Amino acid sequence: MSESNLLGDYVRARRELVTPEQVGIPVSGVRRVPGLRREEVAMLAGISADYYLRLEQGRDRNPSAQVLEAIARVLRLDDDATAYLLRLGAGKPRRQRRRPRKETVPPGVAQLVATLPLPAYVEGRYFDVLAANALATALSPRLVAGANRLRDVFLDPAEQALHPYWEGAAAGMVAGFRESVGTDTDDPRFIELVGELSLASPLFSRLWARHDVEACEGASKHIDHPQVGALRLNRERLGVGGASGQTLVVFHPDPGTDDADKLALLASAMSVTPQMRPAG
Repeated sequence: MSESNLLGDYVRARRELVTPEQVGIPVSGVRRVPGLRREEVAMLAGISADYYLRLEQGRDRNPSAQVLEAIARVLRLDDDATAYLLRLGAGKPRRQRRRPRKETVPPGVAQLVATLPLPAYVEGRYFDVLAANALATALSPRLVAGANRLRDVFLDPAEQALHPYWEGAAAGMVAGFRESVGTDTDDPRFIELVGELSLASPLFSRLWARHDVEACEGASKHIDHPQVGALRLNRERLGVGGASGQTLVVFHPDPGTDDADKLALLASAMSVTPQMRPAG
């Protein structure tokens, strides 16, 4: 994978997803390109077509924030996607290829995960599961230290079966992954993971080509559990202090609901006791 023109790749992918009708451009005849033409983006952003072409081709790497914000408005980017575009435009110094970085969960956080009476796990920057308690594993057998959430959601049919809306969940996960990685695309872990999934999963390849960006936040999650049936749980995501890129993920039901009863039943049926599942 090349990181030589991240900005150009991004705006080109997003340009192809915006229709002329969405920005008020009348259409007549057959258009040979998907989405907007380069000159249309330039016109609507108030910049020259030649300058926009240089941006897409990577021949101008120092655009102003005002230019990028104008392009973001034309491409209908939300706040997360605009922030990502601005980070790409800021650039970064070239570095030598790094060795993979080992992510270690702080001991206090590991102890917290082990003793929480709710399904909980720690997720790394590249969506690796770094630690998980037994109730999280009871919720999904793939929530164990050493697994990777992206790989499991896209490649494991058993994991997909747990999620009634798994393709939507997968799209959100890809957008969150791109936001998490940002411009740090020279990390060997990132290169390995994206390369593997692009080859193994046509859905991942299509979603990755869209360049969607979305911050991973709390949400309501639906799970089809083979033992207790349909579950709706709230998923909270909390940044781990002192551990860059790590997130504590906790699932909890609304009090007094059938979902709370089912989660309690799952804990009882699986004979869950607070224990840590160490990374292999």
